[in-house]
Formats: sequence, C-alpha cells, structure tokens
Amino acid sequence: MTFTLPDLPYAHDALQPFMSKETLEFHHDKHHLAYVNNGNNAIKGTEFEGKSLEEIVKASHGKNAAVFNNAGQHYNHLHFWKWMKPNGGGAIPGALEKAIVESFGSVDKMKEDFIAAGTGQFGSGWAWLEVKGGRIAVSKTPNGESPLVNGALPILGCDVWEHSYYIDYRNRRPDYLKAFLESLVNWEYVAEMYDAAAKA
Repeated sequence: MTFTLPDLPYAHDALQPFMSKETLEFHHDKHHLAYVNNGNNAIKGTEFEGKSLEEIVKASHGKNAAVFNNAGQHYNHLHFWKWMKPNGGGAIPGALEKAIVESFGSVDKMKEDFIAAGTGQFGSGWAWLEVKGGRIAVSKTPNGESPLVNGALPILGCDVWEHSYYIDYRNRRPDYLKAFLESLVNWEYVAEMYDAAAKA
C-alpha cells in the first residue's frame, strides 16, 4: 500500500492550550510527512509492497529497519491524531470504563500506571493501553514500536518523542502525559478500538 498523510481531524490550533498550533505544525505537517515519504521510498521494490500497513509493521519488525521505523511511526501517528480531540478527556464510555476497572482496580490507577510508563520510557518512544489476553494493560515501547509487534492490540497511545511535547512542556514529560489523559484523549475512539480488539 502507498502511505498518505491524513488531514488532522481538527484545526491546528484546536488542542490549545494543551498542545499548541506550532507543535502540530511541526509534528503532523513535517515529522509525520517524513515518515510517509521515507516509508514509501523504503518499501519500493520490496516484499512489503501491496501489503496492509499492519502487515508491513509486523513483517518488517527486526528484518528491515528502514521500512519498520517509518511504517511503525506512520501506523502510530495515524491513530495518535484520532486519539485526541478538542475538549478531550472527561467521561470514559461505560464498557471501556468497566474493562479498565476490571484490569486495574480503578481508572485513577490506570492513569497513574500510564503516566509512569510514559515517564519511564528512556529516550524516544510511546506509552500504551493495549489489549492482550482479553485484559487491558499498560505498556511502553521504544522508538516506533507498538503493541502490534508484541502480540497485543493498541487501543491508546501517547507519543513521548520530544518533538511531541518539547515546544509546549520543555522537559516536563509527566505534565504532558497528565494533560494528554485529562484534557486531550478522545475516549470514544479508544472505546472503538477496544471494541474491535475485544472481538479480535
């Protein structure tokens, strides 16, 4: 498949003050575009041409770094933009909230573990909510990896590469993660991904 850069599902300034217009102009318009262009170039003439994005991510992991790094980041970012919305955070849809409480004991514990995972990821990477073995868990991955390459299905991810937060938060990564959960997350989209993962 050919990678294409999607439009943001909101205006560049719609997530302020929690994520600035400048951050989205750099992150979406430049960084994500680079993953798209570099990924398309890396895939040309390889066994990965014609495969779905998920297939490319899984098949290239540990085999072709140029393909994997760009395909992995393209996959992660396609969802990252949808995992946020203006006036995000707030109430979690019922079935998802129930599953979170069953897995963590409380929503607050899930948020605490998610922030700890993102804060504790050394260098670039991602913090995740994933579905594995029928339960929701928190995980973290380096660089462009995701739960897809670890036998799980991602339902929420937060980019902790510095380009995702440094303009707005400088070195205060925990503050960025807290703002992401409390004020940016599109829990309806997380619930959609949870429903699909629970049926998989």
